[in-house]
Amino acid sequence: MIATKPVANESQLRMMDWVEGNRRKVDDLSDGKLAYVYLPNTGQPGYTYFNRYYFSQQDKKGAVIDERNNGGGSAADYMVDIMARELHGYFNSRANDHRPFTTPMSGIWGPKVMLINERAGSGGDLLPYLFNKMEIGPLVGTKTWGGLVGTWDTPPFIDGGRMVAPRGGFYDVNGDRAVEGVGISPDIPVEQTPKDVIDGRDPQLEKAVQEALKLLETEGVELKSEPAPPVRYFRPKGN
Repeated sequence: MIATKPVANESQLRMMDWVEGNRRKVDDLSDGKLAYVYLPNTGQPGYTYFNRYYFSQQDKKGAVIDERNNGGGSAADYMVDIMARELHGYFNSRANDHRPFTTPMSGIWGPKVMLINERAGSGGDLLPYLFNKMEIGPLVGTKTWGGLVGTWDTPPFIDGGRMVAPRGGFYDVNGDRAVEGVGISPDIPVEQTPKDVIDGRDPQLEKAVQEALKLLETEGVELKSEPAPPVRYFRPKGN
């Protein structure tokens, strides 16, 4: 006899099954060329997802970044700063397979595509805004929610209740209000219908993989092998 104790809520187990299923699907559709990184929010759990999935797949030639249903949190500038990194050079390695050390040390150097949808908001609006502004790659899916105004600094009441009020609105480098009430539109619109989901399909994910593979043809990065040893100076005989 095996005694089992069920979890109180299986939502996280179901989400991880969905995430891992997407990762395997991207790996299969791209023949192992593309990474899949899911970002559930831009708070601490989102940063944990990013660090675990992004840096563990640095052997991939490109990436699909999925921020659909992103619940927001904070401004995810750290994530886009990492995704926008450029490869500057190498240091040769004498160990193992002689794979060179890259500079910067960590990154996925090939093309990236971001998935967005109408259920991503707040920090989930700002993330694709920054991704687009920094020209990291195209956005695929549907327009985000458009609710970026922050609600921090609203203290609880003495009876344990609380209120939520608008606190901080976003405006761009030109001094104009942006994102709030507008959302971020995809470069490549793709709807996700209930029938698609029931049939086990994900047209948005499939399109993102297709676009990333297309970009690999022109923006792919191949690590350079170590060149021949440098010519060393020597003094001619007789001098």
